[in-house]
Amino acid sequence: MLPNLNNLPVYDTTGVDERIARFCSRSIKSSSKKEGLKLAISMIDLTTLEGKDTRGKVQQLCYKAMHPHDLLRDIPKVAAICVYPSFVSIAKKALEGSGIHVASVATAFPSGQSALEVKLLDTKSAADQGADEIDMVISRGEFLAGNYQYVFDEIATIKEACGKAHLKVILETGELDTLDNVRKASEIAMYAGADFIKTSTGKVQPAATLQVTYVMLDAIKDFFIKTGKMIGMKPAGGISTSKIALQYLVMLNEVLGEKWMNKNFFRFGASSLLNDILMQLVKAETGMYQSSNYFSKD
Repeated sequence: MLPNLNNLPVYDTTGVDERIARFCSRSIKSSSKKEGLKLAISMIDLTTLEGKDTRGKVQQLCYKAMHPHDLLRDIPKVAAICVYPSFVSIAKKALEGSGIHVASVATAFPSGQSALEVKLLDTKSAADQGADEIDMVISRGEFLAGNYQYVFDEIATIKEACGKAHLKVILETGELDTLDNVRKASEIAMYAGADFIKTSTGKVQPAATLQVTYVMLDAIKDFFIKTGKMIGMKPAGGISTSKIALQYLVMLNEVLGEKWMNKNFFRFGASSLLNDILMQLVKAETGMYQSSNYFSKD
């Protein structure tokens, strides 16, 4: 059932910015920073979503997902590989036995501008090939027109088509205009059956920001208080440095707490982030930075 959207919190941009500034000013000890960076690696959805993607590129990305850096000790695998539906079966074979999930974008990603029948075929194709997770995009045009029931029903229908696969619902926050709209879209997605809510496709700017992520985490917290159900969160797009990743983890811990501090309930949608984290860990291990030329291009 569509939730009541009339009594939601109203977000003051200045207030949210002040809260974010406090998260970003937290001091982190060197040992905690190292563990935080390893945790961030374990939460990454290593992603390739380009028209020029090939079988070889996907296979190479899968190898990197399993072996982020062969010379570093105790480096975890990433959480998932995220690809287009046509590459799901290739990724599943390459990752067999690794425990790494295969996520697939669907529903006419990234625009979402297609008939529901086409979106369902897209979703079922990915699920039938063995995708563990489906990343769908909401119909932003319908949302901005106030057709909230349409958006709710579409998410619920896609959720059913996912079968056993988890559903990550992309709000594309850069097109929602206001923080209050981000909160409304989060509520609709969660009550419609989302297992995760996700900021962005990575194809629209601005993509993930600490501000919109804070609002979405706040929505997840309230949803948990009301229902007892834990929903995951995935900021995606524009998160490229270790420093920013640690700021997201600080915010996650302070808003939602320890139970969300794992790959089952938090992901980073990123590709360049992994190399930056590896560079920081190499520095901690050896005392020297390695050139970016020593890391594969994702």
